[in-house]
Amino acid sequence: MSSFASLPAILQPKEEDIQMMLSAGVHTGTRNSDSGMEEYIWRRRNDGVHILNIGKTWEKLVLAARVIVAIENPEDVIAISARPYGQRAVLKFAHYTGAQCISDRFTPGTFTNQITKQFKEPRLLVVTDPRTDAQAVKEASYVNLPVIAFCDSDSPLQFIDVAIPANNKGKLSIGLLYWLLSREVLRLRGTVSRGADWDVPVDLFFHRDIEELKKNEEEQAQKAEEVAAAVPGYEEPVAEAPVPESAPPAGAAETGFETPAPAAEGDYGTSWEGDQGAAAADATEW
Repeated sequence: MSSFASLPAILQPKEEDIQMMLSAGVHTGTRNSDSGMEEYIWRRRNDGVHILNIGKTWEKLVLAARVIVAIENPEDVIAISARPYGQRAVLKFAHYTGAQCISDRFTPGTFTNQITKQFKEPRLLVVTDPRTDAQAVKEASYVNLPVIAFCDSDSPLQFIDVAIPANNKGKLSIGLLYWLLSREVLRLRGTVSRGADWDVPVDLFFHRDIEELKKNEEEQAQKAEEVAAAVPGYEEPVAEAPVPESAPPAGAAETGFETPAPAAEGDYGTSWEGDQGAAAADATEW
């Protein structure tokens, strides 16, 4: 924690925050570097990729949150992201902090042409990538708008007032950065306590690809069909249990009549021949 000596104790990051930033690749830069970003670069790997100083990333995040909180009306803050990976993060940041957002193509003249329907007069601009959102940064310089930007190792720093060194090209990195910035803003406003965790999961800030969602839904539906096919249904016939021979017939108990007892072995009454003779005698008499 010696690298955070410039921050007061209450603004120091927790170990969980640093682990999340490392796992999301916030410190991973690009192979190229800008001259203005040299002070934020820690070292360069053997494969040529620059590694950003994650301590300065946290310090600039806290500084950006303090600047945002200084704006009295939260709606005077606009977050912009023309990069697809940052559009969902910008929408969630605006939802939880009360700011405005432009999560699609920036219309030229939004800050300078008063005739356009999208004309806005903000007091602060938050940009995901200075290179992708160059038009918004350029117009902000015309109207004296302070700009906060997430800057990679190769990002230009012209017209940028608060540069947050971070990976602004990764899906997880962008979502985590906006989540951390939103949480710090709410903590400084007193909405969220520092002693408890924020109940909003970071997954809500991550970009979700429509094709991936459809693919996952199809896989889940296929698994559900397989499970349903494996379990026997109610329409299948159920084998009936055999009825024991010694059981009395079902109608005996209802009618109340006793069933005749079976004859003993050898007791057959009159013989079959005797019956035949008696029947022949009756026939001759008639």
